[in-house]
Amino acid sequence: MKDKWNWKKIWHFIWHDDSILSWIVNIVLAFVLIKFVIYPGLGLLFSTDFPVVAVVSNSMEHNGKFYDWWDSQEDFYLKNNITDIDFRDFSFTNGFNKGDIMVLWGTKPDLIEVGDVIVYHAKKTYPIIHRVINIRNTGGELFFETKGDNNPFQIRSLDLDEKNVSSDSYIGRAVFRIPWIGYIKIWFVGLMSFFGFGGIIV
Repeated sequence: MKDKWNWKKIWHFIWHDDSILSWIVNIVLAFVLIKFVIYPGLGLLFSTDFPVVAVVSNSMEHNGKFYDWWDSQEDFYLKNNITDIDFRDFSFTNGFNKGDIMVLWGTKPDLIEVGDVIVYHAKKTYPIIHRVINIRNTGGELFFETKGDNNPFQIRSLDLDEKNVSSDSYIGRAVFRIPWIGYIKIWFVGLMSFFGFGGIIV
């Protein structure tokens, strides 16, 4: 009887108590549930270790209507044999924004096509989400070339070479966008960084 009463008290404390301690316990429980149950479950369902990512940069944003954006990017894409007609058939034709949540599908690398938006590992502290603009097979190994829609050029640096993204670094293909709610994660991780608990993780 005593055990039953204790469970009732715990249940009431978690779901009905309005104290600060109860709120803290609820936040911790929600984090544990998402991190160790929901997230791995989604990963199993979508065949990728990163089923959901938060967009942490402006590199895929489009400013204004499609042709307002295209006029500023046209030269680059035409040099890569991508016309405005081609681009309008791509997924996420109008890009997406910092703070969006992107749902990923673990498509096999050899099924990726030009125009797909993919997430991949680089030497940065967080994965990159950019659009594939070219695919090549070099000595039997598949390489992607990517670019952020909002960037004027491809990034080539010590921690990111967009002309040589190996299929081994590929994580998944973006298939669905949920606007803005990624800011919750960005703010939370930023807060943890402020207190010395690590950097942005996507």
